[in-house]
Amino acid sequence: MEDRLLSYGIPSITILTMDIENAYHQALDYLYSFVDYSLKHASELARADFNLERMFVLLEALGNPHLACPVIHIAGTKGKGSTAALCAGALTAAGYRTGLYTSPHLQDYVERIQIDARPISHAMLVELIEEIKLSVAVVPKLTTFEITTALGFLYFARQQVEAAVVEVGLGGRLDATNVVTPRVSVITSLSYDHTAVLGSTLALIATEKAGIIKPGVPVVSAPQVDEARKVLERIAAERGCPLTLVGRDVTFAPGEGTLDGQSLTIENCQAQIENPVILRIPLLGAHQLVNAATAYAALQASGLAVPETAIREGFAGTRWPCRFEIARREPPVVLDSAHNLDSFEKLARTLEATFPDRKVILVFGASEDKDVAGMLQALGPQLERVIATRADHPRALEPEKIVATAARIGVRAEAVVPVAVSLARALELAGERGLVLSAGSMFVTAEVRTAWEKISVL
Repeated sequence: MEDRLLSYGIPSITILTMDIENAYHQALDYLYSFVDYSLKHASELARADFNLERMFVLLEALGNPHLACPVIHIAGTKGKGSTAALCAGALTAAGYRTGLYTSPHLQDYVERIQIDARPISHAMLVELIEEIKLSVAVVPKLTTFEITTALGFLYFARQQVEAAVVEVGLGGRLDATNVVTPRVSVITSLSYDHTAVLGSTLALIATEKAGIIKPGVPVVSAPQVDEARKVLERIAAERGCPLTLVGRDVTFAPGEGTLDGQSLTIENCQAQIENPVILRIPLLGAHQLVNAATAYAALQASGLAVPETAIREGFAGTRWPCRFEIARREPPVVLDSAHNLDSFEKLARTLEATFPDRKVILVFGASEDKDVAGMLQALGPQLERVIATRADHPRALEPEKIVATAARIGVRAEAVVPVAVSLARALELAGERGLVLSAGSMFVTAEVRTAWEKISVL
């Protein structure tokens, strides 16, 4: 095969790249051949067999790589990815070789496993998957996420990572990442999501998320509503864990903001800092100030040596796509990952603060279990029209159902598929005076981002 391609004048480096990419796609096919609960309907998720014992058996076979370095472990409904990215950026700036494990990915599976903001290479992922296949084969009922989590730990150990930031996938108590004993357990903002699995009240959801709290390990929490806060306080006390609550033990004040980012001042903390700490982040929205304060508190509680100069540098350099990402300033194109009512309310406030006079053309898709009406209503009078679409995902709601829901609440909407065409339609409707926003489903926004990148290079 290689000789034939060479005879056609195709360079050997191109052949090698083709071989790697073919092997990479075969490796992804292997991962997806296992149960992937992220692709399952809500009713199937409710019956899922989440069990940490499988993870412990697999990791034991791989040499327990999850024990190789100190970990900051982060759970929550919203904000955990941004908080994780901020923590990782500060650790890297402090000189640590830093692993970051998050999910889901936006455009490429390898985004889930990073060291110092660089994803694992396709070739390395292929190599590690080949290595673990025999170990995986003897552990029944492993899932895609469990195997990927083990791959992340193995990669970090092999690459001699000195500190890792690990984001919980779903819940906390039975999540595949909950095999670590971290330096600090972090709980970001809690709200209603995945209620079929985590429970229908904030107290139940908080209980599941608090499953990452380990005896004696410090806990940091973002501000929570009373129902959730009381659960976290009780579980932390029962397990002998010092609890730092942002807004109470660590306070902050917003500073100036532009389209390039915003600043905040950490005014008080349990460490009794002598002078207020001024931080700048490129992430927009008041909720990102909360995430930054939470990340700051987590770093302080971790016991890792991270000087304030490194925190400032790391926070300022953090890039976390599709979190109110302004892909174009004029006329604006904004990519966001909001996908429940709480995050849409925060998105609406950010839109009002950042682009108050712009009518929004929303490219929107959602999973079947989401409060579509609530999310659309949250955008209020800024919402001009909805372009309902559907990502290539089995849990995606049919665009026609989104249109029907929008009509019921008095919002103009139309169905356009595929996602790339829906973006083109939104740009056409927005013209020079409107704003194109993608939100509702991270999978839709990921496809919009890919389509936008192709348009913007033309």
